[in-house]
Amino acid sequence: MSKKSWRNLLVIPVFLVISGILFSGCAGEKKDYSIKTVNLTDVKFSDGFWSKRIETNGLVTIPHSFRQSEETGRIKNFEIAAGLAEGDFCSRYPFDDSDVFKLIEGASYQLMLNYDPELDKYLDQLISKIAAAQEKDGYLYTARTIKNKGGKIPLEEWVTDKRWERERDAHELYNAGHLYEAAVAHYRATGKKNLLQVALKNADLIVREFGPGKEMLPPGHQEIEIGLVKLYRLTGKRKYLELAQFFLDQRGNKQGHELYGFYSQDHLPVREQKEAVGHAVRAAYMYSGMADVAALSGDQTLVQALDNLWQDVVFRKIYITGGIGSTGAWEGFGPAYHLPNASAYAETCASIANAFWNYRMFLLHGDAKYLDVFERIIYNGFLSGIALSGDRFFYANPLASFGQHERSPWFSCACCPPNIIRFLPQLGQYVYATEDDRLYINLFARSQGRVKVDDIRVDLEQETDYPWEGEIKIRINPEKAEDFTVMLRIPGWALGQPIPSDLYYYAERPETKPAVRVNGEEIPLTLEKGFLPITRKWKAGDLIEINLPLEPRRVLAHEKVKDDEGLVAVERGPIVYCAEWPDNGGQVSNLLLPDGASLTSEYREHLLGGLVVVKAQGKAYRKVQGKTVSEGKEIVLIPYYAWAHRGRGEMAVWMPREEAKVRPTPEPSLASKAKVEASEGAKGVRFINDQYEPSDSNDHSVGYLHWWPKKGTTEWVSYEFPSPVRISEVAVYWFDDTGVGECRVPEFWKLYYRKGAEWVPVKNLNPYGTEKDRYNVIRFQPVVTTGLKIELKCREKFSAGIQEWQVK
Repeated sequence: MSKKSWRNLLVIPVFLVISGILFSGCAGEKKDYSIKTVNLTDVKFSDGFWSKRIETNGLVTIPHSFRQSEETGRIKNFEIAAGLAEGDFCSRYPFDDSDVFKLIEGASYQLMLNYDPELDKYLDQLISKIAAAQEKDGYLYTARTIKNKGGKIPLEEWVTDKRWERERDAHELYNAGHLYEAAVAHYRATGKKNLLQVALKNADLIVREFGPGKEMLPPGHQEIEIGLVKLYRLTGKRKYLELAQFFLDQRGNKQGHELYGFYSQDHLPVREQKEAVGHAVRAAYMYSGMADVAALSGDQTLVQALDNLWQDVVFRKIYITGGIGSTGAWEGFGPAYHLPNASAYAETCASIANAFWNYRMFLLHGDAKYLDVFERIIYNGFLSGIALSGDRFFYANPLASFGQHERSPWFSCACCPPNIIRFLPQLGQYVYATEDDRLYINLFARSQGRVKVDDIRVDLEQETDYPWEGEIKIRINPEKAEDFTVMLRIPGWALGQPIPSDLYYYAERPETKPAVRVNGEEIPLTLEKGFLPITRKWKAGDLIEINLPLEPRRVLAHEKVKDDEGLVAVERGPIVYCAEWPDNGGQVSNLLLPDGASLTSEYREHLLGGLVVVKAQGKAYRKVQGKTVSEGKEIVLIPYYAWAHRGRGEMAVWMPREEAKVRPTPEPSLASKAKVEASEGAKGVRFINDQYEPSDSNDHSVGYLHWWPKKGTTEWVSYEFPSPVRISEVAVYWFDDTGVGECRVPEFWKLYYRKGAEWVPVKNLNPYGTEKDRYNVIRFQPVVTTGLKIELKCREKFSAGIQEWQVK
């Protein structure tokens, strides 16, 4: 692949017309969502916010991710499976094929927006390798094909000699779902059937092999349901829809398979599920598939289940950023109201899946509350997942950091980057929707659009600096004067509700309300499901003017969210804000944002791509000779999506509003002034003397040192002091993530001090402790030294770690 960036050239409308005919006419009249999504090419952003990110997606993120897929062996796996190259499976996970399929899908959407012959040619070359790797009967899963040729693969226990046998972990069906989505996108973009033929051949194999009296397994990781629905929409063949419904019906069905459990949402039949549990991405993909099948089949029992699940998530389990999945232990949902900040998982893929689901809920119900959640996701929980440069990514998106987080250029499990790539160019299709003689205006951004309302072409132009400004002008230009209804979304945040539940609420009532005028005449805000219906005979040049109160607002959490007790967040319009270290004197955990402090905002053109900051007069706390003192300090907040672009350091979305929640800057200690070194493979060495007190040994909210994935080994960590010091006591707080990971307190440990060029054991006065959830203090005969070293033995089959190491 050429290393130069692909350049934007021409849009290719011919193939879009062809695919539009196929999508709308191939299957005749059938049930579906009554509200119709517009094509992603029907809207062109010109705002400098989304347009800039979509452009970066094409110029940077797509070529960067294809290079990473080449360098990590993901593409070579297809070559080896096809017999075009020799070797073993060369990436980390057997389901890595899916990353390539998602990249093709995203690149295809990008082609729809800006045609590039170089990218088009590259995709054809890649698709030829995929087609060659497909087995004669349609099976496509490079890990098993390579294994059957005698090649070695990682995690061989996941891939047995029998197809589908380890579907729970191997994700053959998950791979297939992403193949189908890629194939449909590529066909829509180019009119070519090269990848579509591969997908249909594979889908026909799965139709033959799965169903009553055949293979009865549901997918281990949901996704194929969405892909099968897309094949059904394209071809009109009901067998694909019926297979999607079969896979949903098999979840929680003990007939035919041993249940996977709550992690994979396979603990109950889907219609009986009322609580969102387990892996968040799998769950939201499943909910999206359920919505599609419900719309296409008219199954109201699925709709009722979705309503229950949505209520559970939005009332009890969603972050203020729109992120879902509070625990990294299973990358998913925790108990109700369990929403920790620094250890929040909130995977980028989960935000994307949550956006897919909420938009489908809008299509089902026509209620703007789902778009309120959707908008919150795209501006916050999703957008933080990619750097402004387009080549660095977050997998997890915490709401607080002590300096342990930074974006990565890639991941061994690289699901998030290609998911971002396929989501960004689709954003245009969410701006508007139609239903008979209703035109829904869902999102606001400077843009030009063209839609059909009751077979009348309507051109739309939005003039606005949203999300930074609340003034929006929308010009309605139908091809001829016609009666129809504009359904104008009034965002929940503009009406005094940050999210459509009681999970979060504004601390003060809004001072101003939204205002809407049509051709200069103000319209009463009589809303219908969050939309303002405006029915009239629309003619070219009609103008809707909207004024949304974009003021910084304090947000508080439900009293049951204990992690946010005594804390406050700030948002402005759809944007959630955070305090980050570069703007606040190097740290933020020592700051107090008091109730009643005035919040002001200003646009800074040259900061992080141009954004609005929020400022407030707060207090900063520090320790002086053992006493806590405070002083007034201006607090500067930036949009959450923009954090972690200026180096590692502290960040917080939720800030103390009560003094008891502030962490005063500690005075320097012997340990904090020491240089830390550790044995090979240690991660987080800088955190064991940062003076952040853990709440317990399994506290992931503060930084910690660990040697995982090394197990059963002997390791060491040392302090080097600037000058000789007299020491007689140390205290060690072990890291132990029992129930979550593979770190345990050590089997035993010893303390050494530097004597000349040698390390000499201290003469301890009490036994070495290995207890959890407390400091293990060891006292010894005083020594004068320039260095200390802990040597420890990891337990068999486990690793070890340290939260904090104090010295006296």
